[in-house]
Amino acid sequence: MYNVNMKNFLQVVKFTLFSISAGIIQIGTFSLFDYVFHWNYWVSYLISLVLSVIWNFTFNRRYTFKSANNISLAMSLVFLYYLAFTPLSTWWGNAMESAGVEDILVTAFSMIINFVTEFLFQKFVVYRHQENTNNLALNEDEKAFNLILKVAKSENLDKKFVRF
Repeated sequence: MYNVNMKNFLQVVKFTLFSISAGIIQIGTFSLFDYVFHWNYWVSYLISLVLSVIWNFTFNRRYTFKSANNISLAMSLVFLYYLAFTPLSTWWGNAMESAGVEDILVTAFSMIINFVTEFLFQKFVVYRHQENTNNLALNEDEKAFNLILKVAKSENLDKKFVRF
């Protein structure tokens, strides 16, 4: 049980760190488009969102969920998530901005909602039954197995309990 809980915890940590890096990309590009180029809120938001999604998807697929599933299928499922999230977040973001809430606060609010819901969607929909299937995960499993075997042999447990 500890191993599963630790893996889940590490997934959340990795997803958080990659999301922070994607957030930096989103805030940076949003600020550039909104404050420097003076584009409309929704144009700035949509372009910065797309850039951060591509970044986040690429790293989380490889390192967080360690998935080898069909990249087109995985990206299509993420696209479906954003097909719902993007109009909703654009709508509430535009409404909040029109009500006088600072643009950067609106974006930060949307990013927090996105962070939580996207993790859940990716974990339980996109990568369901597809986690830990890429070469990175398989190499880690092989290393762990070899370590267990080495410990068992050093304790002479391989002859007593381990039968292969």
